[in-house]
Amino acid sequence: MSDPFFFGYGSLVNRATHDFTDAHPAILRGWRRVWRHTQLRPVAFLTAEPAEGVEIEGLIAHVPNDDWAALDEREGAYDRSHVTGDVGHPVTRDIHVQVYSIPHGKHGVPDETHPVLLSYLDVVVQGYLAEFGEAGVTRFFETTGGWDAPILDDRAAPVYRRAQELSADETALVNDWLKQVVARVIARV
Repeated sequence: MSDPFFFGYGSLVNRATHDFTDAHPAILRGWRRVWRHTQLRPVAFLTAEPAEGVEIEGLIAHVPNDDWAALDEREGAYDRSHVTGDVGHPVTRDIHVQVYSIPHGKHGVPDETHPVLLSYLDVVVQGYLAEFGEAGVTRFFETTGGWDAPILDDRAAPVYRRAQELSADETALVNDWLKQVVARVIARV
C-alpha cells in the first residue's frame, strides 16, 4: 500500500506554515503556477494548472493516516488531483501524490477587489528561499504566471493568517523581484 503525500507549490513550501514532518523538495512536471482568485476566497492565491513542457518546484509531504481533513479545510477553495507519475522526488518507498488546484472555470484573474496579499507572497518566497536558495526564488518568479495581478501591501498588518516575519534580506529579495516582474503593489486603505 502506498503512502499519501501532497505536493505544495505556494505557502505549503514554507515549513513554518504546517506541521507535516516527512517533507521533501520535489518537482511537478506538466504543471505551472499562476495567480488566480475564486469566489470562495476574498483574495487571490496561487494555483497550479496543467501546462505541457513546464515544471515547478515545490515540497511533497506525507499525510499521516491518509487523513486529509485538516489539509482539505486549509485548501478549501481547491480540488485535489492525482499527480504521482508527474512528481520527481527523493522518497524511496511507494507513495501517491496529490496536488491542490482551483478547477478550470472556477477561478478568475486577480483584480483590485481580489488582490494578491503581499504577506502571502512573503511566506511563499521565504519557503522557496529556505528549500531552494536564491536560485529557487528566481525560478519561482520566472515560472509563475499572472504578475500583472495587483499586490496589496499588508505587511504592516498582515491579513494572511499564516504570515511569517521576514528578515531584512528576505524583505529586500521580495521587493527586488517585485520590481523585476514589474508588479503593481497597491497600498492598503
